[in-house]
Amino acid sequence: MEAPHSPAADAAPTRFPDRPAVRLTVETPERMRELGRGLAALLRPGDLVMLTGELGAGKTTLTRGLGEGLGVRGAVTSPTFVIARVHPSLVGGPALVHVDAYRLGGGLDEMEDLDLDVSLPDSVVVVEWGDGKVEELSDDRLHVVIHRTVGADTNVDTEADPGADGADERRTVTLTGFGNRWSDADLAALTH
Repeated sequence: MEAPHSPAADAAPTRFPDRPAVRLTVETPERMRELGRGLAALLRPGDLVMLTGELGAGKTTLTRGLGEGLGVRGAVTSPTFVIARVHPSLVGGPALVHVDAYRLGGGLDEMEDLDLDVSLPDSVVVVEWGDGKVEELSDDRLHVVIHRTVGADTNVDTEADPGADGADERRTVTLTGFGNRWSDADLAALTH
């Protein structure tokens, strides 16, 4: 199965011209997980996070970091074959609902079977491959686009040894907040 192409993977749109997208470079899988842990500190119940990037870009690795930062139960792995996994909080915070919309061809109609609209108010919902499928769930969402550096290896999601065999694991990550929820969020703090 060929990975679907998303125009959002080419350029992350901005809804607020006074709040440009935040771009940063991530050098290794561990740094991608650190980014996820840092991002988790900004998240709260009701947040929808859309992850865009080609196969092996680091979407699941970022989500592992989110799970660690949110203190949820269970190993965060790709939900490709189960479509969605719920990871309850171990620390009294929101659950993490991790969705892989890759195998879902339709838009929100097909996603309704997952009851994401029910989960959203009390959870952090992370959707991989959600472009054109879940935007209607919320006007407030965070869109994270991960680009593999030209010539980069494809092993960020596999937790391969950083730099093994001279592999270039650099990724450019672009974060764009949509809606009032993200109007005052300090996404730039993630660059430090």
